[in-house]
Amino acid sequence: NLAATLWNQGQWDAAEELELQLMEARKRKLGADHPATLSSIASLAGILWNQGRWDEAEDLHLQVMKAREKKLGADHPDTLSSMACLAHTWKCLDSDAEALGLISICISMSTRKLGAGHPDTLERTQAYNSWKMEGSHIS
Repeated sequence: NLAATLWNQGQWDAAEELELQLMEARKRKLGADHPATLSSIASLAGILWNQGRWDEAEDLHLQVMKAREKKLGADHPDTLSSMACLAHTWKCLDSDAEALGLISICISMSTRKLGAGHPDTLERTQAYNSWKMEGSHIS
C-alpha cells in the first residue's frame, strides 16, 4: 500500500497520516481487534518508532500485543512479532531489564512455535545476545 511505500522512502509524516486514516477506516468497518486493524496499528507503531517517538510506539505495540494474544494466541507468529517490537521499543526507552526479559520469553516461544533456525527466532536471539553484551560492560 501507499503508506508502506512512503515508509520505505523515509517519508514518515506522510506515511503516518495515511496509516492513521487506514487504521481508523479499518476500526470502523472491521472492528478494533480485527487482524487487519491490528496490522495497521502495528504499522503505525513502527512509523512512530522510526521517528524516535518511542513512548507513543510503546503504547501502540503493547495494545497490539495484548489484542493479538487474546485474539490469535500467545504463540501466534503475529503475537510474537508484536512482542519482539515491544522489546525493541523498551530497549530504546532504556528499560533494559524489561526488554531482555520480554525478548527472552519471545525467543523461547519462537523456538517452540517456529523452530530454532527460523529467521525470526535467529533475529531475536541476536538482539538478546547483543543486549546482554552491552549490559556486561556496565559497572
